[in-house]
Amino acid sequence: MATRKEIHSDLAVPPGEFLGEVMSTLGITEYEVARHVGLSVAELGQIFKGSKVITRATATQLETAVGVPANIWLGLECEYRLALTYEPREDQAENR
Repeated sequence: MATRKEIHSDLAVPPGEFLGEVMSTLGITEYEVARHVGLSVAELGQIFKGSKVITRATATQLETAVGVPANIWLGLECEYRLALTYEPREDQAENR
């Protein structure tokens, strides 16, 4: 039986980076998006950094705010969180 090789990205990119690009393209501010999505600017900043998860509700609100479908936001979030699980933590890297 053949062994299946798993392929995973070695680069964890938070979906907030894509959100920043979309906002720049549309010419809208963090304040405008945060207000539309129902978050504070600080919470939106956490999404940019990847420290705040994009939930189903947030994905739906982002869809209405910037026009990118909710399933894209959820997919990006899922891929980001999965990539994080494959990154060695600093305490693990020291033991190698």
